[in-house]
Amino acid sequence: MNDAIVRMLDRHQCRSVGDYGRALREILQEVALLGLWRSKFFEKAAFYGGTALRILYGMDRFSEDLDFSLLQPIPGFDLSRYVGALEREIRSFGFEVSVERREEKKKESPVQSAFLKAGTLKHLLVIETAEEIARQIPRGQVMKIKVEVDTDPPPGFDTENKFLLHPIPFSVRAFVLPDLFAGKMHAVLCRQWKSRGKGRDWYDLVWYAAYHPQLHLKHLEKRMFQSGHLKEGEHLTREKFLALISKAIEKLNVEQVRREVEPFVKNPETMEVWSKEFFQEVVRRIVLQ
Repeated sequence: MNDAIVRMLDRHQCRSVGDYGRALREILQEVALLGLWRSKFFEKAAFYGGTALRILYGMDRFSEDLDFSLLQPIPGFDLSRYVGALEREIRSFGFEVSVERREEKKKESPVQSAFLKAGTLKHLLVIETAEEIARQIPRGQVMKIKVEVDTDPPPGFDTENKFLLHPIPFSVRAFVLPDLFAGKMHAVLCRQWKSRGKGRDWYDLVWYAAYHPQLHLKHLEKRMFQSGHLKEGEHLTREKFLALISKAIEKLNVEQVRREVEPFVKNPETMEVWSKEFFQEVVRRIVLQ
């Protein structure tokens, strides 16, 4: 196994096959970010979403996808131009990988997608050779990581360079935290996931309120206007925002969203306090900018 991968695994203090699988997924995500950096991708785009919180800010929730936004619309932008760089970088660290561009879409969307598929079996067997552990690993198991790029970003956000030290020192352009929070709040208020709230969105909301409560309201307004949740000339005031989030909380099936996010959290007992009253209190901690 590549020495850099071994050192990165040591940071995760894995104790089970599940731990190793999650750790390898995160390492694959970091290697993919390195490949994008080498290909000058971050001159055109910025990192955002749950994986950005996990990798850049240490949020204690596992995240599966790599989400990016162009800094501004670019006619003719094509994610497939970066596929070769991703494959080369990931293979150089010993992963057997393929990157597939997602071509078919159910409806027109400005979001371009690709899938990283990397084998985990040989890595896990090298790490943990005990027969009992080895039997738990499905033959042919692969990690799948979706890479998405929003090619038509709403305006009004800022970015900054964040530095990573693994697998080598490099930089990643990312949304600043108040704009990251605005993007997450747009998901909480506007995303319909299987006709219900998404547990990961509500978990992230609690994390933001606890550690980085500043929310850029104007950027949230731009996102809601673009998605059709605000009308032409309508503004998102503090009062309107509070009314919208209170309504979302009242409609929330707390037990359902808690079950949905549990597989992505190391300590599910931290969610035992979840209730509608709890989320109403959490919202009061948000600092609107």
